Formats: sequence, structure tokens, C-alpha cells
Amino acid sequence: MIKDEELLEKAERGEGLTVEEVKRYQELVKPVHHVYGKYGTLARLYLEEQPAKLWAIENVPAYLHKVDEQADELYETLYEKLSKSEQYKRTGDYMTDVQRLTAMQQVIDEEIRNELVYV
Repeated sequence: MIKDEELLEKAERGEGLTVEEVKRYQELVKPVHHVYGKYGTLARLYLEEQPAKLWAIENVPAYLHKVDEQADELYETLYEKLSKSEQYKRTGDYMTDVQRLTAMQQVIDEEIRNELVYV
């Protein structure tokens, strides 16, 4: 039985592989499926529309995960800052509070998109 490293080298050289070796090779080089959050996914879709920007990024999955992390940090920071603003403070009236919270979330979402996603 051939070792995994030898099998990969053999496949890279273009030598013929047996059916069993092909199955093992496929197991060894399974594509990795990355899962991104909301903003990482939006950034991926934006980059797919902008091939020049996509090619300029060395490690796309790491970049998209970083966008998600930065978006989470920015969301926390902006939420804390805006929740202290008089415009978004809670009033005690449920419907008014929901409207203010929704408006604040929309402002934060727009800021994240402008600062991190559509760059």
C-alpha cells in the first residue's frame, strides 16, 4: 500500500492511478467548505462581482472570516455608543422602543457595509 504523501506526488506527476488510489486521492484532497456570517457572505458576493479586487486578496477565506470578526466588533462598539444617544434611548413604550431599536440596527448595518463590506 502506497503512503498518502507518495500518492499525492504520484497524482501531481500525472502518473496513472488505480481505482483504489483515485478514491484515496479524492479523500485526501476534499475541498474545504467555508461558512461565513452575514457580512462575510456579503463581502464574498461583492468580491465575486469585482474580479480585480478578488485577485488582489491573497487568502480569500481568511479575509472573509476577518470581515465577520471586524463586523462583530464594530457592531458591539456602535451599539454601545448609539444606545446612549437620546435618539435611541428606551422610552418604556414597546412599539416606540422597537422602532428605535430597528432604526439603530439599520444605521449600524449601513455603517458596517460601508466600512467593511463594500471596500
